[in-house]
Amino acid sequence: MIVGIDLGTTHSLIGTYGEQGSVLFPNALGDLLTPSVVSVDGDGHIIVGRAARDRMVSHPDTSVATFKRFMGTARETRLGKHAFRPEELSALILRALIADAEAATGEKVTEAVISVPAYFSDAQRKATRAAGELAGIRVERLINEPTAAALAYGLQEKPDGSRFLVFDLGGGTFDVSVLEMFDGVVEVHASAGDNFLGGEDFLDVMESAFLSDEKIALDTLTAQEHGQLRRRLEQAKRELGAQGSAGIEWRLGERQLSWQIDEERFARLCDPLVQRMRAPLERAMRDARLQPEQLEEIVLVGGASRMPLVARLVSRMFGRLPLRHINPDQAIALGACIAAGLKSRDQRLDEVILTDVCPYTLGTKVSRRDEQGREQTGFFAPIIHRNSTVPVSREETFQPFRDNQTKLTLEVYQGEHPMAERNIKLGELDIPLSPQRTAAQNAVNLRFTYDVNGVLQVEATLLATQERHELVLEQNPGLLTPAEIRARLQALEGIKIHPRDKHENIALLARAERLYEEYIAARAQLQQWIAQFRNVLDTQDEQLIREHRRQLSQALDAMEAHV
Repeated sequence: MIVGIDLGTTHSLIGTYGEQGSVLFPNALGDLLTPSVVSVDGDGHIIVGRAARDRMVSHPDTSVATFKRFMGTARETRLGKHAFRPEELSALILRALIADAEAATGEKVTEAVISVPAYFSDAQRKATRAAGELAGIRVERLINEPTAAALAYGLQEKPDGSRFLVFDLGGGTFDVSVLEMFDGVVEVHASAGDNFLGGEDFLDVMESAFLSDEKIALDTLTAQEHGQLRRRLEQAKRELGAQGSAGIEWRLGERQLSWQIDEERFARLCDPLVQRMRAPLERAMRDARLQPEQLEEIVLVGGASRMPLVARLVSRMFGRLPLRHINPDQAIALGACIAAGLKSRDQRLDEVILTDVCPYTLGTKVSRRDEQGREQTGFFAPIIHRNSTVPVSREETFQPFRDNQTKLTLEVYQGEHPMAERNIKLGELDIPLSPQRTAAQNAVNLRFTYDVNGVLQVEATLLATQERHELVLEQNPGLLTPAEIRARLQALEGIKIHPRDKHENIALLARAERLYEEYIAARAQLQQWIAQFRNVLDTQDEQLIREHRRQLSQALDAMEAHV
């Protein structure tokens, strides 16, 4: 079975394309959204999802979230006895999602189409595919999140010439894409974005306001206290969008804190973030060479797009109300399911061709001579310009700066700055040259090929001999080599993961432990409930466990409602 997956910063979803169209699968707790959080318990077992999110409060030192932001880097997070890279943590989320899909259908998942931010770099895309490999599935196709959202909104069924702008603000990333439907082809005209702007940044603004108002220094809070604060502020942020004002009640040590904020103040505090959103919107429209009135629809997706300030920004810039009738948390996953159906050539889907664009300019570092013949180094020479339709292959000819050079170093960069060092270096390739030749005789053709999955291949051909050299970008220090992937896969196989049928019990205990951390006055009662439930679990009597699980869940609901 081929599935579609939205591997998000804060939540992840999985589904497939069936007789009723896109179908999303619930996890063991009955939720469609699985929090992208990983934790390790005292026995060394891996916990994923809602239980892990609750453990961010009660066990912050052995829990981690928002690791999608570090995909494509070598950053490691230590949880208990294990150190995990971002793609390994993502693989643990993928494994949980796959187990949910297999439990729902009885079929084995062999392949996935995974959505990624349109602005993800080459390294981030390769890390996403590595996460799939570490999870034991094949990932041949990545789909950009705005493209997936457009599929969910049915752009492929619109008349030729229809143009959409997709505004995708998730938990950790921001993407904008301009798309057009023409003769069975969904074509992306332009993409722009910010890989470090999302709902978490707006939560940071609210946190800073709270700490400033209450005269609390962040570094004086324990990890548990900080986790409690973030959870309360997240709830307040959701209430703010629905009610126009919100507040939190929180006991910190001997202080009982009561704090309020309204939508007007929040919007004012978030203005720098709103301005950061304007720049990619303007760039995407400029690159697509369109005016606002030439767009048929503007679509909002991503959970953070629910904030009223987002709808206001879009309405002011484009002079109309955006579409958001599909649950913004689910739109990308629903589109990924359609892409999975297209890949499996599902007969219920009309043939649709998806084209995308390269989100960054790709090029190499060169030197030049000024008008006086002096050498100037460090310039960026573009080969593939941003928003070129992919797949794309372009080549340029370069030559050494001097005659009789013995080596030519080709450095590959991505970015938009005219100076190479201000862009992101992807790798470099050394080409041996004949010292007997002039610079012109040692000329090299440099070809860049960028495929539909956002994977870059670099090939250099020495014209004098037709000798070819290929740059293996997997050697980027932020990426795993194939051998490292095999070794990490073997290591992951040895990690203990709780059986899926135990997730409800684990999640309930994690919730009770989180409340124990948060509500000092109720600790004696919670401690008693936790001990009783653990004793019931030890009986292994499934009927008794189900009954006590129901009772404890209801008791915790009542406690949260009244505390």
